[in-house]
Amino acid sequence: MRAQDGAEHPEPAGITNSLPGSVDGQLAQAGVVHGGITFNYHAGQEAPQDRRPDQVPRPPRGFVDRRQLLAALDELLALGDAVGCPIGVFSGLPGIGKTAAACQWAHNNQPRFPDGQIFVDFAGLRAGTGGDVSEALAICLRALGVRDQYLPPGLADRTALYRDLSAKHRMLVVLDDVTRPAQVTALLPQGRGSAVLATSTWRLGELVLDGASLLQLDVLDTDSALELLSALCGPRRIADEAESAARLAELCGGLPVALRICGARLLTHRRLTIGALVTELSDEQNRLSRIAVSSAHEERTVSAALELAYRDLPEAAARMYRVLGLLPGLSFDTAVAAAAAGLRTPGQAQEALDVLEAASLLTVTDDGRYALHSLVRLHARDTARALDPPDAERETVRRVAAHYLALTAAADLAVRADRLRIARLVGASGASGAFGAAGPSGASGASGASGPSGASGTPGTSGASGPSGPTGASDLSGTSGASGRSGASGPSGASGRSGTPGTSGASGTPGASGTSGRSGPTSASGLSDISGPPGPSGPYSPSGPSGTSGPTGASGLSDTSGPSDLGADTDADPCADASSCADTAPYTDTAPYTETSSSGDAGPFGGASPFAGAVAPGRDAISWLEAERANILAVLRAASGFGLDRAVWQMAEAFTVLFLHHRHLADWRESLELGAEAARRDGDPAAEARLRSLLSRPLLDLGRDEQAKGQLDTAEQLAVESGHLVLQASVQEFLGRYWDTHDPARAVDAYRTSLALNAEAGEKRGEALARYFLGCAQSAAGAHATALDALARAREAFLSLGDDRMAARTLADTGRVLARTGAREEAAAALSRAADDLKESDASHYEARALEDLADLLDDPEAVRSCLRRALAVYEEGGSPRATAVLARLTAD
Repeated sequence: MRAQDGAEHPEPAGITNSLPGSVDGQLAQAGVVHGGITFNYHAGQEAPQDRRPDQVPRPPRGFVDRRQLLAALDELLALGDAVGCPIGVFSGLPGIGKTAAACQWAHNNQPRFPDGQIFVDFAGLRAGTGGDVSEALAICLRALGVRDQYLPPGLADRTALYRDLSAKHRMLVVLDDVTRPAQVTALLPQGRGSAVLATSTWRLGELVLDGASLLQLDVLDTDSALELLSALCGPRRIADEAESAARLAELCGGLPVALRICGARLLTHRRLTIGALVTELSDEQNRLSRIAVSSAHEERTVSAALELAYRDLPEAAARMYRVLGLLPGLSFDTAVAAAAAGLRTPGQAQEALDVLEAASLLTVTDDGRYALHSLVRLHARDTARALDPPDAERETVRRVAAHYLALTAAADLAVRADRLRIARLVGASGASGAFGAAGPSGASGASGASGPSGASGTPGTSGASGPSGPTGASDLSGTSGASGRSGASGPSGASGRSGTPGTSGASGTPGASGTSGRSGPTSASGLSDISGPPGPSGPYSPSGPSGTSGPTGASGLSDTSGPSDLGADTDADPCADASSCADTAPYTDTAPYTETSSSGDAGPFGGASPFAGAVAPGRDAISWLEAERANILAVLRAASGFGLDRAVWQMAEAFTVLFLHHRHLADWRESLELGAEAARRDGDPAAEARLRSLLSRPLLDLGRDEQAKGQLDTAEQLAVESGHLVLQASVQEFLGRYWDTHDPARAVDAYRTSLALNAEAGEKRGEALARYFLGCAQSAAGAHATALDALARAREAFLSLGDDRMAARTLADTGRVLARTGAREEAAAALSRAADDLKESDASHYEARALEDLADLLDDPEAVRSCLRRALAVYEEGGSPRATAVLARLTAD
């Protein structure tokens, strides 16, 4: 493949890949990548330096009425100065304007809360595994300036930290779409003058016991409904047909969502009279009442408005509407919409999205993404299920899964290219697209070759059976990236050009974009043709008749396997003392993405990661993963439900890189559980072993040690079965982490086994990491002399590999071990140098810990204070609970 220089793009036709040597594990074809990248995500996961969050969305245009309700809330929350934290709860029907009212009040009252406003949307948290309150606390703590490496893992500790930090602030907390009283009571801020405002479809009467005031939202009265219509369509138009306008308000039942949809129709169809719309809406409501007599009046009101709006859509927009109803996740950008609809370019998707936005069927969020109101989503889904083929939803999920897998894999590699991966990512080949798998053997060949119409092979059978070349490499995920049925439909569901679905990844970027940040140029950056049709020879070239891809068993550009485990991405040092080990936070040691892996092979995107154009590719990749976290989880759940097992486990493996930096433990656990089960169903012991060993990490952090041990025991057996030496070494390292807190002697044995396996496999960095953890475990077991030797050799290895950060961490642990032997001067010298090196490596958390330990060894009071002041500054900047203890020590001294 030609190297890209920013001006030229590789031609789709005739592109071939080369892969020296053989390949272990599954192959994921990564497509043609070119162009720059514009990220589309909230930049606010890290709190600003002044720690004044401003997270409440802007109120909608044309907000009307609710004056009495907002005045009642003014009176209620004014009591906060005297009686603690007041609670207001807006309740009412879906679509009645609860969130709009809450946002309007928050916007009007910003001066009341000088320390900021926090917003938590529980609709996006409920779909997880029951950790919504814990995750909501994490959102609040981040808003208050706590970095992820300092987030406590448990609910009780998060609650305590939130109470402590919120006591210093006067702030408003808005909780949207809550369903349980505990979601409110757990998030009450402690600061004087603070308040909580919640919205819920449920009345939540139990909150009265906590002093809450329940404020019921009713439908808009006629005057307010007419005011909203005037704001949307212009007062003159409403005045010209005053009687019909009043009837329209009545037919909409005073529901703002129905009024906005009807107002959008009048605005976009200037020749449509209000009287004609009234007639249409009345007829539709009568029809709905006949066919669904059990439906509530309010449901029929909204359904009638939506049905009329849908009938009015052009064919392409109508198809996009139905597709979006089947889309996993709560928000999306233009690239995702293009992928879901199987469109060739994001420009095609953008045209349809613009129509839907003009019809008030879509809303644009503050970060430039799109979202559907829950009632609109329900109507779109029901319409799709009624009109589209039975497999339409599965095909939508398949295309979206391919899109997210490509980008998640790219993000994973941008953060650290040299970590162990079972899914091998290979570069573009021909027109087949990123995940264009062909015939049933899982690779290209006669069975997957394209016919004249672009149809290829048997859809939905990708790679489930026989091996693809001597090493058993196969296509991505069983997602049947072949064209076939996924491309059989044109915009209205009629037969189109077979194979047209093409760009499941359309722009392939996290919102590569124009002015709004929602979309990019038609051929902008990212991964194209993710689920597009294979070329004449299928997705790999050249291919043999049985589906093998030439003599090496696969073709394309592979990433390297990397070291034996997460290594530097891990948390507390096992050999630190008990107080230090209690802080298990920082998953922060990462290396920048490089276009060439440590072995010299090109990266999986042919040297052009979609994140490569960023100033800080790894940081931007993590930010994109954080912004898309809820959507990726939704895709994993949906893909698992449809049996797209290979896509699920490959995405779960790549997705874990986010959780090494941001501690969403419930989400991490769920994604790995889905991935491990998918790998089991897919019959891949190496993948299952990898995912189960990774799963031990969040389980240990959640205090579920025996569950973690069970996962590790299974992983150990599967790793041996797979014959993958580096994987076996990795599992032993994870076992060592478990034994660190249960039996130091067994931890030593596990690390020794990992060291030997890494040495046998020739994994230099994995060997260095195993030796580092071995030294820590030996010291914990009391063998300090042996530990010092192991740590010295590990540091030498890290320095030779150019890993200055891990070398500095190893030196800090060397100082701690020396201190245990009584060699205080040598220990102080090692810790002092380590602190300097860690500061130089931007590893501030480890620097602060080294400075605390150094202060314990110094006799000069001023030197002690200097160490502690620097440590305090680091902890305060990151919101660490350690700041309180260090400050107490400083003031005591």
